[in-house]
Formats: sequence, C-alpha cells, structure tokens
Amino acid sequence: MTNLAVRKTMGRFSLGRFMTHLLLIGVGICWIYPFLWMFASAFKTGDEFWANRLSLIPASFYPDNFIRLWTTGNFSLYFLNTLIVTVFTVLLVLMMTNMSGYVLGRYEFAGKRVVRGLFLASICIPLVSTVIPVYQVIRGMGLVGTRFGLILSSAGGGHVIFLLLFSSYYQQIPNDLEEAAILDGCGFWRTYVSVMLPVSKPICTTVIIMESIWTWNSFLLPLVLTMSNPSSRTLAVGLYSFRGENVVDWTGIAAGGAISVVPIIILFIFMQRYFINGVAGAVKG
Repeated sequence: MTNLAVRKTMGRFSLGRFMTHLLLIGVGICWIYPFLWMFASAFKTGDEFWANRLSLIPASFYPDNFIRLWTTGNFSLYFLNTLIVTVFTVLLVLMMTNMSGYVLGRYEFAGKRVVRGLFLASICIPLVSTVIPVYQVIRGMGLVGTRFGLILSSAGGGHVIFLLLFSSYYQQIPNDLEEAAILDGCGFWRTYVSVMLPVSKPICTTVIIMESIWTWNSFLLPLVLTMSNPSSRTLAVGLYSFRGENVVDWTGIAAGGAISVVPIIILFIFMQRYFINGVAGAVKG
C-alpha cells in the first residue's frame, strides 16, 4: 500500500511538472514570437511581407533593407548619436547615483529620513509629466537639438532606483574597511575612491546594464528635443520617421528594430551574470 501511494504521488507530481513546463513553453513562445517575426520581416521584400506576414522563414534573405537603412535612411548617424548619448549618460548617471548612494547609505545626517522619503515619493511621479519642464530648461540653456542637451536631459531624469540600490549595497559593507582606511590616513574622497568604489563593482555593472537599456530605447524625450534638428536623432526617433501618414515602410521598420535590439541583447548576454550578482548583493539582507 505504501509503495502504491508513493507511485501515485510521484505520478501526480510528474504530471504537474509536465503541465507547468508546457504552460511556460507556451508563454515563452508567445513572448519570443514578435522578436522572431521582426527579424524575419527584416529580410523580406515588400511583396513577400504582405503575402506571408506571419511566416518566420523568409523565402529568400533580402539584405537590402539593412543597406537602405544604413545608407539612405541615415541609420549610421542615428546609431552613432545613440551610442554617444548612451555612453555619456551612463557615465554621468553612474557617477551621480554612486556618490549619492554612498553618502545616503554610509553617513548619518540631519533629515536623512526625510531625504530618503522624498526620493521614494519621487518614484511615483510619471516621467512623462517632466518632459515639458526639462524641455524648458534645455531650451533656456540653448541646447535643444544637440547631443549635449540630450545627454544632460537623459542623465538628469529620475534615477532614484539606482541611488537606492547603491545606498542599500553600501549599507551592508562592514565598517572595518572604512576604519582601516581612516587609520591609514585616508580622508573622505580617498576612502571613497580607493576603498569603497572598487567594492561596488557588482552593483555598478547592474546600473550600467539597466541605464544602457533605458537610454538606448528612450523615445519621448529624444523626440521632443531633436524635433528641430533631425541630425541629432537617436535610433528610436529615426525608426519612428519611417512611419508616414499614408505609407508605412514595415520591412524598413523591422530592419531598424533589429539594428536597435541586437546591441542591447549582446550587452545583456555578456553581462547578465554580473547583473544578477549585483541585484542579489543590493537586496541581500
């Protein structure tokens, strides 16, 4: 009787696992299908796209969509603009949130709880509501339609999550490291740069990945700031220009989407291990 009960239990458990895996596979297929469709459509001609819209295997690989985008579609310039804006925005955000998180996590000062509460409350403010004030500030500086203006506006946005990640990470570091540095004669800056900053490499990698994805895919703010100067457009804004009032270049949009997505996928594949370690370290305890 005991063996029979065990076999029945194992049978139900195996069936449950099988159904769970089957459900997850179905969800995974539904999630990845749009990406596969986009890559397939990027290699189709216009006629084939309308004839076999749901097909994931092009009849003949047609690379002219990418060539047309890169040459006549100015995607080489858009790619360069996006790369420059992303790199410098990530550097500025990393520097600001790291230093602010270090002070917020390691030091006690008057009104610290109020400051932390304000940071937490600011997460509830929609970023869309800040587009007009940011535009007014950038216009007052005379930087509308420039890469530098786009970098400043992107780096000055709401990055409270990164600040709180750094704050939580620094709180968990033992005080012995700081005390040893102080005994060696290190001041505030030397302690931060020589001791604490190298320790925060895992969370720095996490912030780099998240901010890179965020900035690379940003659309609304670059659209507003580069409307007067098409030469400063990013990939997301340049891709939107392929949608006309009467005609939509779907194969061109698919090729542009593939160009936009591939760098981010490569970045995450090579740095996902550091990303997971950084998030785990920040939320530990």
